[in-house]
Amino acid sequence: MTALAWTESLRLHQPQMDATHEEFVDLLAQVRTALVDGEQARALAAYERLVEHTAEHFAQEDRWMLATGFAPGNCHTRQHESVLRVMREGVRVLREHGDWSALGEIVRELGQWFPQHARMMDAGLAVHMAEVGFDPATGHVAGTLPEAALTHCGSAGCR
Repeated sequence: MTALAWTESLRLHQPQMDATHEEFVDLLAQVRTALVDGEQARALAAYERLVEHTAEHFAQEDRWMLATGFAPGNCHTRQHESVLRVMREGVRVLREHGDWSALGEIVRELGQWFPQHARMMDAGLAVHMAEVGFDPATGHVAGTLPEAALTHCGSAGCR
């Protein structure tokens, strides 16, 4: 299982997003470490914390997207839904079938998925938020929102 570590290359220069992302990386590392150490109870507890964190992490970004002119079913939000569905399914499979290999696979895949998601979709969202003058702390938009709801992910590569 390759470890994902927080590095400057993951920083998007949007303080709230960066803090949430750094916490995601740390929680994922806690799950990985517990799995490598063979500590199943600790791994499950850490994974459940990761799932809770990720649900709020994605909900926060989804709220920001809605507040800044994204359509409710945009591709960024749909990716959040898909990833969270897989993460929750991992808990179910583990609890019902005791399949620890599934959890290891999910942790491995999240470690590969997250940097790409952050550098494309989340970076696009951070740029968009800055362009419209959105303050995530207050929810205030100082600039002009797009005329038509955005259905893409926010990244230039996704338009």
